[in-house]
Amino acid sequence: MDLTQVSSSSSPSRPKKAPASEAPNLAQYDERPFLKRLGIVDWLFALAMVAGAGFALSRYHPFMNYYDKLVLVCAVPVFMVLGWRWKPVRPLMVGIAALSLLAIQIYHGDLSRADNAFFLKYFLSSQSAILWMSALFVFATVFYWIGLLSRSPTGAAIGSKMTWAAVLMGFVGLMVRWYESYLIGADVGHIPISNLYEVFVLFSLITALFYLYYEQHYNTRALGAFVLLVISAAVGFLMWYSVARDAQQIQPLVPALQSWWMKIHVPANFIGYGSFALSAMVGVAYLAKERGVLADRLPALEVLDDVMYKSIAVGFAFFTIATILGALWAAEAWGGYWSWDPKETWALIVWLNYAAWLHMRLMKGLRGAVAAWWALTGLLVTTFAFLGVNMFLSGLHSYGKL
Repeated sequence: MDLTQVSSSSSPSRPKKAPASEAPNLAQYDERPFLKRLGIVDWLFALAMVAGAGFALSRYHPFMNYYDKLVLVCAVPVFMVLGWRWKPVRPLMVGIAALSLLAIQIYHGDLSRADNAFFLKYFLSSQSAILWMSALFVFATVFYWIGLLSRSPTGAAIGSKMTWAAVLMGFVGLMVRWYESYLIGADVGHIPISNLYEVFVLFSLITALFYLYYEQHYNTRALGAFVLLVISAAVGFLMWYSVARDAQQIQPLVPALQSWWMKIHVPANFIGYGSFALSAMVGVAYLAKERGVLADRLPALEVLDDVMYKSIAVGFAFFTIATILGALWAAEAWGGYWSWDPKETWALIVWLNYAAWLHMRLMKGLRGAVAAWWALTGLLVTTFAFLGVNMFLSGLHSYGKL
């Protein structure tokens, strides 16, 4: 008797063995505890992270206060788990560390070498690295659009690689700029997230990193053409701001910013801003697909909806943390947790906007074009809170005037 002809009603069904080309990724179904799934490469990466932090503490501890050291120590397990969960970020971390240390070695304590040493002048000084970042983001945008419009996997792949390279150069630029600030003077040295020039770089990098994660997670590069548009817009502003206001020059911190709170409040804020910007551009892709524009080249509406939701959820969580940290900082700096300063008021408006979006999503099942339009409108509100307040209003937070 041919057992393959036995019906499922007469015997338990057995799953057929999938061909090798169709076999699922067994790692996704591994039910062992997470730590037991780690291999030797994972633990070597963790060891490298610990060794790197130890080197930084031993070499640069005179420039660190108690809070700097605490942030560095706490960052190690965070980046360790990030590298375990998202393996493509490992070479990025290694590259940032290697190029930053190379730049520091070439400087050898002399800031004037930025104009004389070849690699500093054209690649590794903060201004050079950030210029490379800017150019790579713009070219990445072009290649993503070439890939999308011509259905060319090669074009999109080049755009993706350029985005990774831009993120590498951008973070190197920030790390080297941090070092350069101390070469100007010990009293000038500070983490480079204190003015519009620096935070626009940070915004571009965070938005790109979140996009690259979703690109890999959903195995699609079609969204790069849309997300890189907002990053290129930020780069365009950055270039204008540099030329018109000479904003790339490193300036001493104003007294109110000379606080360790800045080192955690600002990054948390811009993780929120970057996630909100990404969700808005995914909303644009959703609206385009729904109207039949590039519909056969974009991911399914369900995928776009999921990316939009996850981006807003992550952004809202970090923006909430940033708002709480900002209130604690305000209490220390100005003696009160909240003063209805224009920046605080608009931050509250942004928070309420996305809180309402999430409430409608979770409680009322918000989906479709309404959710996409709302996410896009949220970007306009967020942009005004981020930039418009500095342009048109004044208050306690007026540190980044145009």
